Amino acid sequence: MSKLGTAAKSEPLSKSEPLPVHAADSHDLIRVTGARVNNLKDISVEIPKRRLTVFTGVSGSGKSSLVFGTIAAESQRMINETYSAFVQGFMPTQARPDVDVLDGLTTAIIIDQERMGANTRSTVGTATDANAMLRILFSRLGKPYIGSPQAFSFNVASISGAGAVSIQRGGQTVKERRSFSITGGQCPRCEGRGAVTDIDLTALYDDSKSLNDSPFTIPGFSMDGWFGRIFIGSGLFDPDKPIRRYTKRELADLLYKEPTKIKVEGINLTYEGLIPKIQKSMLSKDVDTLQPHIRAFVERAVTFTTCPECDGTRLSEAARSSRIDAINIADACAMQISDLALWLEKLEDPSVAPLLAALRHSLDSFVEIGLGYLSLDRPSGTLSGGESQRIKMIRHLGSSLTDVTYVFDEPTIGLHPHDIARMNELLLQLRDKGNTVLVVEQKPEAIAIADHIIDLGPGAGSAGGEVVFEGTLDGLRASGTLTGRHLDDRARLKTSVRRPSGALEVRGARTHNLQDVDVDLPLGVLVVLTGVAGSGKSSLIQGSVSGRDGVVTVDQGAIKGSRRSNPATYTGLLEPIRRAFAKANDVKPALFSPNSEGACPNCNGAGVIYTDLAMMAGVATVCEVCEGRRFLAEVLDFHLGGRDISEVLAMSVSEAEEFFGAGEARLPAAHAILDRLADVGLGYLRIGQPLTTLSGGERQRIKLATRMVDKGTLPGLYVLDEPTTGLHLADVQNLLALLDRLVDSGRSVIVIEHHQAVMAHADWIIDLGPGAGHDGGRVVFQGTPADLVAGRSTLTGEYLAAYVGA
Repeated sequence: MSKLGTAAKSEPLSKSEPLPVHAADSHDLIRVTGARVNNLKDISVEIPKRRLTVFTGVSGSGKSSLVFGTIAAESQRMINETYSAFVQGFMPTQARPDVDVLDGLTTAIIIDQERMGANTRSTVGTATDANAMLRILFSRLGKPYIGSPQAFSFNVASISGAGAVSIQRGGQTVKERRSFSITGGQCPRCEGRGAVTDIDLTALYDDSKSLNDSPFTIPGFSMDGWFGRIFIGSGLFDPDKPIRRYTKRELADLLYKEPTKIKVEGINLTYEGLIPKIQKSMLSKDVDTLQPHIRAFVERAVTFTTCPECDGTRLSEAARSSRIDAINIADACAMQISDLALWLEKLEDPSVAPLLAALRHSLDSFVEIGLGYLSLDRPSGTLSGGESQRIKMIRHLGSSLTDVTYVFDEPTIGLHPHDIARMNELLLQLRDKGNTVLVVEQKPEAIAIADHIIDLGPGAGSAGGEVVFEGTLDGLRASGTLTGRHLDDRARLKTSVRRPSGALEVRGARTHNLQDVDVDLPLGVLVVLTGVAGSGKSSLIQGSVSGRDGVVTVDQGAIKGSRRSNPATYTGLLEPIRRAFAKANDVKPALFSPNSEGACPNCNGAGVIYTDLAMMAGVATVCEVCEGRRFLAEVLDFHLGGRDISEVLAMSVSEAEEFFGAGEARLPAAHAILDRLADVGLGYLRIGQPLTTLSGGERQRIKLATRMVDKGTLPGLYVLDEPTTGLHLADVQNLLALLDRLVDSGRSVIVIEHHQAVMAHADWIIDLGPGAGHDGGRVVFQGTPADLVAGRSTLTGEYLAAYVGA
């Protein structure tokens, strides 16, 4: 050892000589061997580190299964295992992905499209920590001084109290009087929500009924279960007395009583009045994130109005009284972020210089990433999936971390072609800092910047799950794969456009940033609404179109579904199938539901047995009784068209469409739903496949297909919010054909879209802009795609002209 050390000291390496290759430098690949998650077929790939790798392929080909379900999942699982068992007990449990070998993993940071929190108190400012820094700034520089940073927080209530406390002093117990106070910034009237609620009591119960008659009309408040036993067992009411005959005290207890400990049938329980119970279980969440039947109840029973005391700012009068240069914290949060950044540039105070620098950097990141049009008081539940994903990027742009793996799920979603170039620059910045960047993507503009491309396919579902190409962009073009063949596809402008049959008038639209917009939306044609992100497209639709009679809006909201939910249950397909099985075998329809009488009693219709192992990953084993088929053995003896119910649920949409289209099993009601599922490109999907295993693009197209078979919507107006989300290049033509069929059948279609192929296919284009936020909100063009290309008067016109080669 000493000789080696001496030799190394006496003969130092010359600076001009290359450093010797170290063993540590050889770990420059992420190796995946034998991956079998979901539909992956025992695939093996090598992904270069510190490079940008794009994963392509049709929706359902296995991209997300490889990137998120295998690589990112195993990285996060291994990091979680470094914590103590106690800490792991509070963390989500994850099973090891079904893969033989994963080598060379680094810490994975997932930046996906999941919507940000559903809590009504969550805003852009609270979600990004910008509010936290702003509160410190006002607590230091605000005049008059009102208290610590929590005095400016709408999540902290002002409280005070006094009383006697016992203290051990000198071996004796001494009682002293103590008082305390906390100064918070929460508006006492609306409790920091910015809105007050008025509840229609007639929508809660039928006052002609008694408790024994099940008077409540609130979803989930059934008198048959524990809820009813608590109300009847509380002893506060006569269960046979109609509610309209209650005394003032009884009615107050029914509606407003605070949580109170009671004993029912020897069990300790808590009784709580209807109003506080509803506020906690339903009104504490963003209305748009509630399940459809609960949302319908809330919209029927509850009126939301801006809080008159704080004027919707959520803050107390004291918090609003403290100002910096005539601006209070509510004014600052209501500013467009790009304007707030300019205001902060004017502030100079050495005592808070580091704070100002950090806050300016955070706000500049918003602007750099194309979100400068937002405001910090914007509720996070109102953000689109693309906006949520870009906000999650902000905290990583200035990070000093290197050699980590950033995983993105279609970061170009919701972006105008003009904004995609900016997103590409940000992805390259992350790579150039020495990070591995993995991107699941379909847009040719984003695929073009890849250092390495992995194309999965050749098809979707059981026809996919294989690596069909690995290499460079030029290699992909020459590969002959579905992605390679369609990479340079360009739609052409229509030679002729349809004539409108009428118009939907919008007058004086002022929702969010719209600037008193007047526009006529043509009916009976395909209308495409375009403009940069934040220009006012969704505001125009949500504020002035959605909600009108005959309008069906299919937005990007996530599908609510448990591991028991599947395409058959979500679309309503299972209902006619159950009835057909019941009629053919002269038994009850309930036998053919895995969630009802026909369920296997051993696994309760799940098909698998879940074993919870506390802080370790749970184990799912196939049920030994039903062998994963989910039904009682005697139910599987009943057949329709020679198939039992488990075999029908195992069919793909295409197989089921053929099965229910003719012969003994002909079922027009089921065939109509299956036809729409096939129309939106989901022919490969198994109708009994759990919704939790579907990709985001697949879920959105199921939602689209479901809304298109809703009864009572013919004829009508369909509004689609970026239907190309998650669609492969080859599937865009199928979508355009579907839109044409909708219009040709007498319906009107308005599409909010950034994809140039959809713009080129439109009969009429309405372009909003010219910028985002207060720089947008105006109609900058309306006319045919040909006129937009010829004029090149807007950003959209320039990019569309370049796309069609005009």
